Amino acid sequence: MASVLVPLAQGCEELEAVTVIDLLRRAAIQVTTAGLDDGPVTGARGTVLVPDTTLDEALAHDYDMVVLPGGLPGADHLKNDPRIIELLQRMAAHERYTAAICAAPRALAHAGLLDGRTATSFPGAIDPDSIPGLRYVERPVVIDGRVITSRGPGTAMDFALELIGLLAGSRVRDDVEAALQRP
Repeated sequence: MASVLVPLAQGCEELEAVTVIDLLRRAAIQVTTAGLDDGPVTGARGTVLVPDTTLDEALAHDYDMVVLPGGLPGADHLKNDPRIIELLQRMAAHERYTAAICAAPRALAHAGLLDGRTATSFPGAIDPDSIPGLRYVERPVVIDGRVITSRGPGTAMDFALELIGLLAGSRVRDDVEAALQRP
């Protein structure tokens, strides 16, 4: 079974975090949510999320993918946390998936993972001119090797379904999507 770590920072975008967590769990993917700090996480819109564990405890385990929800100031907390940057770099070095949505691709950029890649983000969340070789596109979800990026809350479901496809295959992805009754 694939395993995914979703770090939750104060001020994260709730819709993105919960959509990713929920859809991946529907696909029988093991999801661990980890707060940067101990205790509940209050999202950008005031929704309180209770992480499964702390980031320090979660870092004792290996994961197939790490997914960073966006939102502000949550994405900046992720970008400014040296544990997150080290985790992203370690995941990339071991050819594991790193994924980020909305403003969270700025953490991928800070870790050097967007250099020479094609990626997207919430408009204005990253400065394409400051990232060497970045090909910035305005598509809902962009997969470039093992780096996956997406635009924002409105693309969260597409983003999560693409992650399911990568980790569990297209059949599982299609089954999860069919049960959602999307038009």
